[in-house]
Amino acid sequence: MTCCSSMALSQFSGREDRCSGSAEEIALASRDLGDGLRQTILFSPDMRCGACVVALESRLIALPGVELARANLTTKRITINWRTPGNLPPDFLGEMGGLGYPAFISSDEFGQTDQAMGHLLRALAVAGFCSMNIMVLSVSVWSGADHATAVTLHLLSALLAMPAIFYSGATYYRSAWKALRHRRVNMDVPVTIGVLLTFALSLYDAATGASRAYFEAATSLLFVLLVGRTLEHFMRSKARSAASALSRLMPKGATILKADGSFDYLPLEAVEAGTLLVVARGDRVPVDGVVRQGVAEIDRSIMTGESRLALLGPGGTVHAGGLNTGDPLIVEATASPETSSLAELTRVVEGMENSSSSYSGIADRAARLYAPVVHSLSAAALVLWWIVSGDFHLALSIAISVLIITCPCALGLAVPMAHVMAAKRLFEHGIVVKEGTALERLVEIDTVVFDKTGTLTAGEPKPNHIPDIDKPALAIAAALARHSNHPLARSITAMLKSEDQKLPLLTCVREIPGRGMEGQMAGEVYRLGSEAWATHSGAIGDHGTVLSRDGASILSFTFTDRLRVGALETISDLRRQGLFVQILSGDSDGAVARIAGRTGVDIFTSETSPLEKIEFVQSLRSSGRTVLMIGDGVNDAGALTAANSSMAPGTASDISRSAADFVLMRDDLRGVTEALATAKQTMQIIRQNLGIAVAYNALSIPIALSGNVTPLIAAIAMSISSLSVVGNAMRLRTTRRTDERTTGFEPAMV
Repeated sequence: MTCCSSMALSQFSGREDRCSGSAEEIALASRDLGDGLRQTILFSPDMRCGACVVALESRLIALPGVELARANLTTKRITINWRTPGNLPPDFLGEMGGLGYPAFISSDEFGQTDQAMGHLLRALAVAGFCSMNIMVLSVSVWSGADHATAVTLHLLSALLAMPAIFYSGATYYRSAWKALRHRRVNMDVPVTIGVLLTFALSLYDAATGASRAYFEAATSLLFVLLVGRTLEHFMRSKARSAASALSRLMPKGATILKADGSFDYLPLEAVEAGTLLVVARGDRVPVDGVVRQGVAEIDRSIMTGESRLALLGPGGTVHAGGLNTGDPLIVEATASPETSSLAELTRVVEGMENSSSSYSGIADRAARLYAPVVHSLSAAALVLWWIVSGDFHLALSIAISVLIITCPCALGLAVPMAHVMAAKRLFEHGIVVKEGTALERLVEIDTVVFDKTGTLTAGEPKPNHIPDIDKPALAIAAALARHSNHPLARSITAMLKSEDQKLPLLTCVREIPGRGMEGQMAGEVYRLGSEAWATHSGAIGDHGTVLSRDGASILSFTFTDRLRVGALETISDLRRQGLFVQILSGDSDGAVARIAGRTGVDIFTSETSPLEKIEFVQSLRSSGRTVLMIGDGVNDAGALTAANSSMAPGTASDISRSAADFVLMRDDLRGVTEALATAKQTMQIIRQNLGIAVAYNALSIPIALSGNVTPLIAAIAMSISSLSVVGNAMRLRTTRRTDERTTGFEPAMV
């Protein structure tokens, strides 16, 4: 539903003169892309619909020096790439303010609290209360009440209508006034004219003692319009920015090692290449760098997606965002905060969000011609009937009827109502959809790309069953493992709980980064870790963990990572639908090959960085593919945003859940095919709803122009068309998944 500045509510009004930022400030806040090209990101909270996006992009791209202007309807950001001889930008803020869209250099100037939904709900409640009570009063008039009673009821209706007209309708009036003031016409203009004219005519009729008034028509019109607008805002508010979540991973400061050996904590902006940093246990690496002193295991899942920790010592490369799980490290920075790999990933995700944000709804595109057509028809009806009948009151009543009967309520509800019902159906199956337009994108896919660890697999290594296990030895292993946060150690500790064993007391317990745990009991030394280290044998076992006593192995563990429930069935279903399926992972080639063989996927790509994943998805799209990306790690966020459509399991990182269009809350990949089936049916419902809306207008306009429809009948007809659209969308709710069986675990070595 078009809502051009429709939710520019009271907290937004009056800000046209508050657009902040001089050309110099904008230049300072811009990023240098190289070769004289700079990028500026502005924030405009009054951008509300596809028409707003088109107006802003068209005006900005026409400015001298601007090479790209892309508006993001969900995050309210406008990204502008520009190049000027003096490195000073054009007057972006003035141009946007002139269109009625005040802009800011930072969203902090506006604030993060979304008050629009609260205002819409209050306006909807007031309009609903008023329209229903006026309808009750009108029943007596329709039933043949005497003249005096009818006049009294009309006056009561006028009093009841005022809160709805002046409070609930204020959103439309502000939007219409802003559009007209800037020489534009949007869909709120005819709505405003129709509501106010109907109310004014009804007041005149009530004051002059006429037998009919149409207060219920004006209030019912507002109520139905607000229903559609609230539904649309509800869907849009579900979309969140993955880029902002990524940026929150960056620490605010860093501990610096000075030349005299002392330490100092400085803001992150003070770090530059060559600075020596201290990364303590539990800290994230502030910027890319090289380890100069110390040995520790680093969680690099942000960049690689691997669940296993990486042992790094002097000379090892660390990336911004990596988590130190071991002893403190001295790291020499090789990049500044602005040029780190995490900062680059954040910028790429922002760019991908902007590139996909211009996808506008079907109703937005169909409604562009609505306002001028309706204005023309209504004006023609007024003039022609005034000439033919000589009765201005009759002519005005017919013109108002044309405005009301052609109100885009059905058109406005056609898309958001289907989206909301689809979202409800998906939620019942454990699937959360972020934005209604994601359903439209999903039906177009022809390629599905899966991440491996945490997506096709559960990402939680489990110890294999050991027949006739030595329970005292297992208790010793768990007593060592409980002192470590390593994923394999946690698995061993959980294994002991299932055996209901008590832990013995070990002394001198310590963790050797990259090796394992060591402790003493009764004068004997126990080690839990890699076979080479625990037994001093030099042997290297594949995914093997050994408990040794004085160098002799007494217990061995092997681990598996199971496939997610429904993984095999989902891949089989996708291939039966003719979709191209492949795996894209940052894990090792051998681990990816094993899962590819287990799932029957012929094509896979391994050992990819986050940026390489983005480039991979972009190359698929450049070759004409329409891509669905399914991933769970922070390293998948860019690829999720770069894809046409995206999904993440509920166990995914916050950033990946933010970047994804769909979140699968259950541990069942069959949600992928359920979402695809729901999206296809939703598109059928939307097309049917649009057909209903078009057919309604095609039939109702000639009848209204003929003078056979009063404003009241026009409001009733408009309500019937809206209810038809709602009823058709409700069919989505009644459809249930036919296959509800639970698939057992599908173990696979990784």
